[in-house]
Amino acid sequence: MSKVEQLVRDGATAAQKLATVSSDAKNCALETMATALEASADAIMAANAEDVARGKDNGLNPTLIDRLTLNPKRMKGMVDGLRQLIGLPDPVGTVLDGWRRPNGLEIARIRVPLGLIGIIYESRPNVTVDAAGLCLKSGNAVILRGGSEAIRSNIILSQTLSRAAAQSGIPPAAIQLIETTDRAAAIELMRSDRYVSALIPRGGPSLLHSILENATVPVIIDGAGNCHTYVDSAADLAMAADIAYNAKVSRPSVCNAMETLLVHAEIAPRFLPLIAARYRDAGVELRGCDRTRQIIPGAVPASEEDWDTEYLDLKLAIRVVEDMDQAIAHIRKHGTGHSEAIVTDDYQAAERFTQEVDAACVYVNASTRFTDGFEFGFGAEIGISNQKLHARGPMGLNELTTYKYVIRGNGQVRQ
Repeated sequence: MSKVEQLVRDGATAAQKLATVSSDAKNCALETMATALEASADAIMAANAEDVARGKDNGLNPTLIDRLTLNPKRMKGMVDGLRQLIGLPDPVGTVLDGWRRPNGLEIARIRVPLGLIGIIYESRPNVTVDAAGLCLKSGNAVILRGGSEAIRSNIILSQTLSRAAAQSGIPPAAIQLIETTDRAAAIELMRSDRYVSALIPRGGPSLLHSILENATVPVIIDGAGNCHTYVDSAADLAMAADIAYNAKVSRPSVCNAMETLLVHAEIAPRFLPLIAARYRDAGVELRGCDRTRQIIPGAVPASEEDWDTEYLDLKLAIRVVEDMDQAIAHIRKHGTGHSEAIVTDDYQAAERFTQEVDAACVYVNASTRFTDGFEFGFGAEIGISNQKLHARGPMGLNELTTYKYVIRGNGQVRQ
């Protein structure tokens, strides 16, 4: 028996036990896990520093270095995420609806855990903590397979969390990490459909391609984020500048960062010089259509490929559009269904945008950077899905459950 097979077998057994654990026991475990992270912060940061140093030596690009790096603020965010989960309702056992049939059968639809969830991810050690906490609270066991660039961080984090949870009576195999980073182990996990109920990948196009090519386990895709902000003719330009700046600059390496700015032609001559100056001060490389470059002469010509690119970097494509029709058409053609925003003081324009733009999250007068489980009050997230089946948008506790029907009778037989 391979190491991966042993892990998934143990995880499936732990999932059966965890499904019946009380809310109080799960909350106790989450607090113990949060406390353990605080107590081990120095050791975790030291392991992470080794990963970061090795990544830089190996030429890891700045985007991945940013995702890999832990600092006191991010450590606090992981701890706070676990504690926020404690205050959220336990979804397991919730009666979603119920009814009585004419023959006397009483039918209830009840929320239950998925089972054993596999997470394959790159670079971000915070995923280790978010996934462990969310899966535990929702009654699921989890088996983690992180990337080689974060292996030291992931090992110490997973061991810290697993030991802490076990102190509260949670099965030790409820939180496991595949500590080998070879591709064969990842593929074996992808094909462990006998034991693994769902697989959630978090990474770039190459990981998603591998998942779709190899997985026999059902997959919930954590999708790409080619996000847009459309500045309408009726926008408050000062507000629009603040939103567009935040959406691009606050953290460009994440999937909810804006990659393309669409600006109505009527206000482009006033708005673009205003925002371009702020972008240049922040070191953003601007790529624009011909009309954009007439207003911002230093902008690089945008190619057709730029409209489809998730830069995850301080780069931004800008297009001047004639009207909302053209803005929505651009988003439909080039968007990935993640997060889209409009800035406008026109109520009818805002309503039309929310109705016609097909994305997991559609914003009016706010930054796309809020697409995040913690910001939505979910207590962190397992990922952000741009699919439409089962889960869409930030995936929190409810998205890690399914349901079953419980039918109670008093001797009924079907005629």
